[in-house]
Amino acid sequence: MSEPSVSSWTPEGEEHPRLTEEGVIAALKTVYDPEIPVDIYELGLVYAIEIGDDGKVKVEMTLTTPSCPSAQELPGMAQEAVRQVHGVTDCDVEVVWDPPWDQSRMSEDARLALNMY
Repeated sequence: MSEPSVSSWTPEGEEHPRLTEEGVIAALKTVYDPEIPVDIYELGLVYAIEIGDDGKVKVEMTLTTPSCPSAQELPGMAQEAVRQVHGVTDCDVEVVWDPPWDQSRMSEDARLALNMY
């Protein structure tokens, strides 16, 4: 998976890729709801991303409805995708229901892909 390459200088003069929100977002954009041909980030299902200094990432996301058929698998898929990002030491994905998801959270690209404009 490619992600933006951001490096940080160390006292030894070496540069190491740094964990960034852009890298986490790129990973989340690889996760698709099996019933919808749009990734979870563009659908507006990701509400928050927190990155700790220790490389731990917390993602707050929701689902389109509480009865979503993919409710059991999507959070795990998001967690595994984020764990693949260089610099991530752990990832916790929390499903939240407040505020409830609605179509206004979708990106313009997602609306075009689903003919919902």
